[in-house]
Amino acid sequence: GLLMALDVPQERGLGHLDQRFLDGLEVCRFPLLPFLQPLPLDWMYLLYTVMFLGALGIMLGLCYRLSCVAFLGPYWYLLLLDKTTWNNHSYLYGLLGFQLALVGADRYWSLDGLLWPRKRNAHVPLWNYTLLRAQIFIVYFIAGLKKLDADWVGGYSMGSLGRHWLFSPFKLVLSEEMTCWLVVHGGGLLLDLSAGFLLFFDATRPVALVFVTYFHCMNSQLFSIGEMGGRRPHSPPGHPKTPQFHSRFHQHVKITYRDGLTGEVGYLKPGVFTQSRRWKDHADMLKQYSTCLSRLLPHYNVSEPQIFFDIWVSINDRFQQRLVDPRVDLVKAPWSPWSPTPWVLPLLLELSPWRQRLKELETQLDEDTDVVFIADFPGLHLENFVSEDLGNTSLQVLRGEVLLELVEQQRNHSLREGQGMQVPAGQYHRVHTVSAEPAAYLYLYVNTTARQLHAGLARLQELRDRVRNGSGEG
Repeated sequence: GLLMALDVPQERGLGHLDQRFLDGLEVCRFPLLPFLQPLPLDWMYLLYTVMFLGALGIMLGLCYRLSCVAFLGPYWYLLLLDKTTWNNHSYLYGLLGFQLALVGADRYWSLDGLLWPRKRNAHVPLWNYTLLRAQIFIVYFIAGLKKLDADWVGGYSMGSLGRHWLFSPFKLVLSEEMTCWLVVHGGGLLLDLSAGFLLFFDATRPVALVFVTYFHCMNSQLFSIGEMGGRRPHSPPGHPKTPQFHSRFHQHVKITYRDGLTGEVGYLKPGVFTQSRRWKDHADMLKQYSTCLSRLLPHYNVSEPQIFFDIWVSINDRFQQRLVDPRVDLVKAPWSPWSPTPWVLPLLLELSPWRQRLKELETQLDEDTDVVFIADFPGLHLENFVSEDLGNTSLQVLRGEVLLELVEQQRNHSLREGQGMQVPAGQYHRVHTVSAEPAAYLYLYVNTTARQLHAGLARLQELRDRVRNGSGEG
């Protein structure tokens, strides 16, 4: 009950309710059921008040059954109203609230027990305890099963966590890489698979509480609450064929609209008319977002808008690749929870063995050099602009065949595996994948402006040292 009460102003967003549900606000929302809409702002405040009082009632054991209902009704309405807020503990609060309404949790240390002596220390059937323990067991054990995925076992899902200061004691005896693999991934797998069993039985529960408390205290420092949604067992479905536990790095997100009558093409700032960033990883939200944009853009003189998304992401240290087909108008594209989504592109699992080599290549770079690894599908192309500061930029093909189109020069260059060439700075170019299989290539960027600056500073330092040495000798 205490945690539920604390959740209302924090994760449920009571503190910024006016920003989310201001009357007349033009915003795209992502409800589970299309007919769900927010109430007027004043009524939303009333709803949150009822939910908060219900959580307090559960905590104090006051009007217990009524408090459970007062909490559950608003809570599930708000949860179903916005899928972007979903994460594992959000589901858990809702499920536990329902289960608490069924059990006799107000029989001990409750205000109901003080007011009605017949409830005080009354017998609680064993199934009440078993029901709650079983729910906690499911949370941990399913999380452990999900961690049996090859990416987690291989140490790729949370590859950067080993750098965090929380793991400094482990790095006294282990390398950062081994800390990440053994402690973060191995320890997380072992804890999730065992915690449910240990918490279930009275004899092992004290030991389990020590470990899970330590685990969750670490999580509170490692992640913001909203980030945990993609890393726990009850997270909403995202990219098909990807593990539920993953790290993502978005290199590029582009939203293109086309006027259905005039053919005029324009671009939208990613996330415009939204209050969340999670839409770009989920097919259902992309469909909802495009439908919402098709309703809003006519107010800005765009008739019968068509919406296209080009989203590039690296999942668990793989190549940057597209999530959806950028040629498909998502306003008219099909989507159903009961069938595969044809415009979602598959994760290129066949390129996963490259990850270790990519890491080795990155470690060989200096501070003025950057590298981006790209994988693309046959028939698609990447349009890119190289800044003038990146005067020494080259493209090298690692697999497949591409056609490099230099737009301003109106010249094309065919590149196969192992071949590469320099890309002119200050210009647009396009990389077309022409092989029958997905192509993989890399960009090697050298910031020549920064390198010249560093060289100049080094020369200046050298001259200053010479002057000082000369003055000292004199």
